[in-house]
Amino acid sequence: MTLGTIAWLTLLGLIAWYWWHAKAIKDHVLQAAKAHCKRVDVLLLDEAVYLRGIWFKRDEQGKLRVWRRFLFDFTTTGEERYLGRVITLGKRITHIELEPHRIGPDFY
Repeated sequence: MTLGTIAWLTLLGLIAWYWWHAKAIKDHVLQAAKAHCKRVDVLLLDEAVYLRGIWFKRDEQGKLRVWRRFLFDFTTTGEERYLGRVITLGKRITHIELEPHRIGPDFY
């Protein structure tokens, strides 16, 4: 094995690790968005969250973490779509927010 081959294998391994780690965080955010929507009596649309921002920020202990902003769509009336946001710092969800929305009928 050459040094170049080892470097490529290492790079591929890091990419695979990052993809797996990012997917786990996205799945965690999706579950939190579902639970939040259920708690405030709105309906999560498309059963999906979308990564719309990534940056590096420091946490309360001063450690550098990956900051992510996920978006999702929800409805209250079944006719209108509203936007929700989930903010994470590292693996921890720091904020969930829903746009101002019209109160609608029960879905359940």
